Amino acid sequence: MITYIKGEITFKTPTFIIVEAGGIGYHINISLHTYGQIEKMERVKILTHLQIKEDSHTLYGFAEADERTLFVQLISVSGIGPSTAQVLLSAMNPGELKGAIISEDLVAFKRVKGVGPKTAKRIILDLKDKVMKESGDMQPTFLPQDNTMRDEALSALVTLGYNRIQVQKILNKLLKEHAGIASVEALIKLALQKMSG
Repeated sequence: MITYIKGEITFKTPTFIIVEAGGIGYHINISLHTYGQIEKMERVKILTHLQIKEDSHTLYGFAEADERTLFVQLISVSGIGPSTAQVLLSAMNPGELKGAIISEDLVAFKRVKGVGPKTAKRIILDLKDKVMKESGDMQPTFLPQDNTMRDEALSALVTLGYNRIQVQKILNKLLKEHAGIASVEALIKLALQKMSG
């Protein structure tokens, strides 16, 4: 099993990167969350998961161990393939996804393309105990509010004509850095400052 690849990023998109290591170029599929972490990097040590099928060997890459663990847990759920797991990890960062699983937040899952209520319930049923055990004293109570605030700010900024992917990354970063943001307005103002600065 390939655990990580360390090398130069020779090609980069929000959905995959090519990393050259030891003279070999590895095509590695990534989530938007990971893309946000490595976007400015030229060299990277990327954690990987190798998915082996009869007709293909596919590498999935992660900037953090937390995200890889969640990915592996998600693909263990019946009916969830690597593509859906990546879509989930692109729509929500690992903390938000854990929060949605622990607090059984079906609304958060509803916003993810290709994940219906049945699939969301299956994810919650299969993973809630595992995620709670790993998260220890994680407080899910704060996450839905963060999610709502983030979604409202995202919607407003996209309406203003900003790029959705760029806005998502900035909002995630701001919510991480400024845990005490109290209102959607404050979040939007900070995001606008970041984008104009």
